[in-house]
Amino acid sequence: MAYIEIDKKNLYHNLNQIAIKTSSVDKIAVVLKDNAYGHGLDIIAQLCSEYGIKHAVVKNYTEALAIKELFDTILVLNDKIIFDDKIYFAINSLEDISKAEKYSNIELKVDTGMHRNGISIDELEEALLLIQQRRLKLVGVMSHFRSADELSSEFFWQHKSFEKIKKYIRDKGFKDIRFHSYNSASILRSNSFSDDLVRVGIAIYGYSELPNLYNQIELKPVMKLYANRVSSRKLLKGQRLGYGGDFIADKNMLVSTYDIGYGDGWCRNVNDKVYLLNGLEILGRVSMDFISLESRADKICIFDNVKEIAKNKKTITYEILTSLNSNIDRKVI
Repeated sequence: MAYIEIDKKNLYHNLNQIAIKTSSVDKIAVVLKDNAYGHGLDIIAQLCSEYGIKHAVVKNYTEALAIKELFDTILVLNDKIIFDDKIYFAINSLEDISKAEKYSNIELKVDTGMHRNGISIDELEEALLLIQQRRLKLVGVMSHFRSADELSSEFFWQHKSFEKIKKYIRDKGFKDIRFHSYNSASILRSNSFSDDLVRVGIAIYGYSELPNLYNQIELKPVMKLYANRVSSRKLLKGQRLGYGGDFIADKNMLVSTYDIGYGDGWCRNVNDKVYLLNGLEILGRVSMDFISLESRADKICIFDNVKEIAKNKKTITYEILTSLNSNIDRKVI
């Protein structure tokens, strides 16, 4: 069976780099949504807890419950809002406030320019009034940058808008509120940090999408994906391989199938050549459970760094990582 190795040393290296930026491990909230970006929710949560991380961010309440005992606080980004003493829920709209269970711990998301989720700035006064009327506990205010990984001024004007929101909330008399807007790209590109938390996702897994112009912090990929050989055969010159016979051998060659395919979350390629670690080309189409390679090795490292593969597939690292099936065995090294 295909399997994934999680490198504990590399994960801790990446967390160290973020801790240097924030000046405190206590200000790091690790983003563990979507099975910890494909790395394994239980595994990464346990390792981050052992490192000393106290805060986590997840997609839904089910993910939160799975790791509840490991962190002081867990923020749920999108789910039904109920009361739980340790779990906080993001408010993405005024409608969320009216539906929230009384006394729930909530974090108000304010739209500073992303125009995706969150209340608009001109709805802020109404939102704060509704929160009080519904007897909700406002524990945090957050936003999200839309272009922190691009060469533009948008990061700066969004940051300035959020600073104004901070002042407005404080002036309204709300206390013990944590403010956070920084994500991986924004903390990596910044030389100063003024929020109470950074929600760091892709960076702890070893990747940065920042242009090379920025001073790059060394990050180390945490995941390696391996596949095992299923069978081997001689392919004669001119013979065709796989569905549709898309690959035609230009010489006599030994080919083997390996146990990874689109059923495991590995993208199906039809027209584009895709090269894996050590320059191995996937021959023909990816099947549901198999790929074919010109190799006789008993196992193959599909990747130890997914960035070039993502580029080759005309996508981003996030998509490759989060697509990997949760049923693939994962082990810590």
